[in-house]
Amino acid sequence: MTTPSRGLPIALAVALVTTSPQARQRPAANDQAAAPSVTPSAPARSRTPPRTSWGDPDLDGVWNYATLTPLERGRDMAGKDILSEEEATALERQTIARRATTNATAGPDWWDTGTAVLKNRRTSLVVDPPDGRVPPMTPEAQKRQAARARPNRNNPEAPEDLALNERCLLWATAGPPMLPGVYNNNVQFIQTRDFIVIFNEMIHDARIVPMDGRPHGTVRRWMGDSRGRWEGQTLVVDTVHFIDKVNFRGSSENLHLVERFTRTSDDTLEYRFTVDDPTTWTRPWSADVAMTRIPGPIYEYACHEGNERSVVGSLSGTLATSAPGNR
Repeated sequence: MTTPSRGLPIALAVALVTTSPQARQRPAANDQAAAPSVTPSAPARSRTPPRTSWGDPDLDGVWNYATLTPLERGRDMAGKDILSEEEATALERQTIARRATTNATAGPDWWDTGTAVLKNRRTSLVVDPPDGRVPPMTPEAQKRQAARARPNRNNPEAPEDLALNERCLLWATAGPPMLPGVYNNNVQFIQTRDFIVIFNEMIHDARIVPMDGRPHGTVRRWMGDSRGRWEGQTLVVDTVHFIDKVNFRGSSENLHLVERFTRTSDDTLEYRFTVDDPTTWTRPWSADVAMTRIPGPIYEYACHEGNERSVVGSLSGTLATSAPGNR
């Protein structure tokens, strides 16, 4: 099943990629820029990050955000913000060894989780609260999570029994917000004066973010309704109006997401996001991920909407195993 609303972002993204080279001109070396508004995950270089021909910070290109740093700080590291070099090396070695076993089902070349922790050696991607952990869920959210549970997950009887990623509709870690996953940790930015396209490799989703100051719309969307603006060197993307079928770590349709992208050097992009949903968590929380520029390109992720072959196979398997003679 293909809908015009999902085809439009891809078409626009392709059109924007063909923007003339003159639109990507870099500034002279003596151009000045404001200091980043967020703390970088890696030491920033002294030279001024490039700008577009119309003067905005240039985020254009493909960026990778794979890392072995966990989202939350382990209970065994309570009170510890930064790992020593020895601890970081040990964590990398242990994580790679563990994932080599748990991720072996699809073969060694399938997974791409990264090979190192963040350069700043933080013990978690979560930077607020200070304990490095996602705040507790509200009682309302816990009840909502229980109601969302799919009792037929392992023996699906209908497509709705399968998760959104299994139906190639949306992948939670691809966002928004974006978090490192087991593979496809790449995102491409395509800029014009009035729009920025944020194109995720995972399930090939594209957000077209207006930058012209227009207010939020009223229509709820799979990836929410995004609006962008510049605060000095930082691109700020404000997103609301998610649909209730999509939930980020248990969030509701009331989720308010603020993402900040700051290019701190030629090859480093600081990504920080804050999620706020009083109906889900007891307080807002923020995470910080460093992205590294890579040559690209992003290749097609051939997971067509609906994932018909896989879904048909799953449902057929359930019918076969539930037949009277196989019970």
